[in-house]
Amino acid sequence: MKFGPLAPRDAIGGVTVHTIRQGDFVLRKGTTVGPAEAQALEAAGIGEVVVARLDADEISEDVAAGRIARAVAGDGVSVERPFTGRANLFAERAGVLVVDREGVDRINLIDEAITFATLTAFKPVVAGEMIGTVKIIPFGIAASLCEAAAAVASAATIRVAPYVIKRVGVVSTLLPGLAQKVIEKTVRVTQARLAPAGATIIAEACVPHDGGELAPAIRDMLDRGAELVLVFGASAIADRRDVIPAAIEAVGGRIDHFGMPVDPGNLLLIGEARGVPVIGAPGCARSPKENGFDWVLTRVLAGLPISRTDITAMGVGGLLMDIVTRPQPRAVPAAESGHRIAAVILAAGRSTRMGGPNKLLADLKGRPLVRIVTEQALASKAAETIVVTGHQRTEVEAALGDLPVRFVHNPDFAEGLATSVKTGIAAVSANADGAVVCLGDMPLIDAHLIDRLIAAFAPERGQFIAAPVSDGRRGNPVLWGRRFFPELMKLEGDIGARHLIAANSEAVADVAVEGRSAFLDIDTPEALADARA
Repeated sequence: MKFGPLAPRDAIGGVTVHTIRQGDFVLRKGTTVGPAEAQALEAAGIGEVVVARLDADEISEDVAAGRIARAVAGDGVSVERPFTGRANLFAERAGVLVVDREGVDRINLIDEAITFATLTAFKPVVAGEMIGTVKIIPFGIAASLCEAAAAVASAATIRVAPYVIKRVGVVSTLLPGLAQKVIEKTVRVTQARLAPAGATIIAEACVPHDGGELAPAIRDMLDRGAELVLVFGASAIADRRDVIPAAIEAVGGRIDHFGMPVDPGNLLLIGEARGVPVIGAPGCARSPKENGFDWVLTRVLAGLPISRTDITAMGVGGLLMDIVTRPQPRAVPAAESGHRIAAVILAAGRSTRMGGPNKLLADLKGRPLVRIVTEQALASKAAETIVVTGHQRTEVEAALGDLPVRFVHNPDFAEGLATSVKTGIAAVSANADGAVVCLGDMPLIDAHLIDRLIAAFAPERGQFIAAPVSDGRRGNPVLWGRRFFPELMKLEGDIGARHLIAANSEAVADVAVEGRSAFLDIDTPEALADARA
């Protein structure tokens, strides 16, 4: 290749190396200079132009890029018309990107003039998405280099595997304390994961967390024609002999691999029964955030085999950025005795189940119900007490007016509990390490329980949540570390954050309680009468 400055007439046949601007005249980089361009350059007063001129044994950058791109494009991939030495590759359909990494490396090692880049292997893609690009660095390359690259490439270098599994069965196991709302959210999140693949949940079942109950449920999904069975355990899989793997084997299936070097997602299990893949989902699969479950699920939906080697190879890049047990960057753990915790009292509800009166203002042994909870929060080791008001704001504030609390009003209280949680969390002081969220209608909550939750909170040991528990059932209040504040601020509707506890069970410190203190709330006239008695 000849490269250098020439007079416009001598540059005919060459390719401009730079964009040329002179007044209103513009000649773009990469333009082949012809007689008209040469005349225009001279008319603009330009005496010389830097061009590249190919030798006889060379081909242009566009020709080379197009030829190599067509050679590497496999099934489900189209190639765009080359321009400025670049040929882009696009997915023709939705599916999972399959890349022959060794083939890509071989192409890139042929010569520095040839580059081939792709998206991450096994990434889910949609039709029309750009998935790779071939770029020739100089304006032309030796024809022999192009031939070498095309020879190395094959139709398997990059392709899009279409989604083939469409019918999915979901089985959830149950233990005391796992709320039905958590199960419902899990199903919604799972359906959202399946939707891009065109897959649907054909049946769902909830059974006790027991192998004898789970095995028939899996068998029923197979009988219904499920092409994939997902099992969400109420308790994480701890061993190959645990409930979920034992149930898979009980229906004649096998366990292919347990555990994966992706965090979150470590406790994933993949197996097979009657030729149908069965996945024991990790707890993080209840969350819509990307985790190791997604990496396996998308491959399975595309009918791609997942071997032990495939899973163990996920370690590099498998430490995801948003796992709860990892401290924030540069965060310095506080001393165990130095955590600053706020108390947030939710007192905004409309008491619809009471049939009229505001339950928070109901008299209970000479005091308004909301005052009982608030006084206990003030008596605890909580650093500040915040009361979220909404319905009958003035009356609630009057009931607490002489107490050293900070009021924050939730104007959207009618939209549900989540709005009050978000209002309270947003008001927590910036120097607080967490917040214990108390319901204003729980008269048996006392300062001692709140202090026990604060003592159990240990982010330096990965325990970012503290919750009371009795007989396997979790109650209220719940202490949330600041690590979870962003998640709490995303809540919607008239539900709390139980699904976050279920999805992050490894981050929960359970505080054993006796009696009804963590479970008695006043929702109905009958419950109020019971409390008064």
